Amino acid sequence: MNAVIIVAGGKGLRMGGEIPKQFLPLGGKTILMRTINRFLEFDSSMQVILVLPESQQDYWYSLCEEYRFQQPYVIANGGETRFHSVKNGLAKVSKAVELIGVHDGVRPFVSIETIRAAYEEASRSGAAVPVIDVVETIRHLVDESGSVTVPRGDYRLVQTPQVFSSELLLSAYAQPYTDFFTDDASVVERFGHAVRLVAGNRENIKITTPFDLKVAEVLKD
Repeated sequence: MNAVIIVAGGKGLRMGGEIPKQFLPLGGKTILMRTINRFLEFDSSMQVILVLPESQQDYWYSLCEEYRFQQPYVIANGGETRFHSVKNGLAKVSKAVELIGVHDGVRPFVSIETIRAAYEEASRSGAAVPVIDVVETIRHLVDESGSVTVPRGDYRLVQTPQVFSSELLLSAYAQPYTDFFTDDASVVERFGHAVRLVAGNRENIKITTPFDLKVAEVLKD
């Protein structure tokens, strides 16, 4: 059995509005609803754990009524950091689950192919992260006085879902929190397990700014 923890704790500050970005409408449903639907399109029996701040849950429930959204999910409370939010989500995962994905709630355009690749690789190696190539020149800031160009072929841009065996992820999240934990892969690597890379899809953008929303309006069709 598969599960996905969808983390949706954003406040929408960079979007410039009062409504958190995951609740913004996009083509007849909210961004978050589109994200949930994508995973259930991949696996209709998947357990969906939705992590939301307690202060946003009533509003989410009202949106579900407004949009008649009836997909199955389990709710978990958001935490102080992303690490703590995922940990709260893990507490809701069924014991029958073998693979757990963690996905950003504002990435509604992840492809079925990307999801499948991540879950299949995690079933083999225990840990998989989707990535895409860097297409622009990047520079490394050496200090306040300068920077140097680095070979972009040595780097990848990381996406979600990041998928792991349930035993591995639960064990990794038993570690004490540190600022080093920027995503789930960093937690698993600190635990001592290597992470394998799979091909992501460039449309799998994280919607955080008004520009991203304009791109999403094009991608939704």
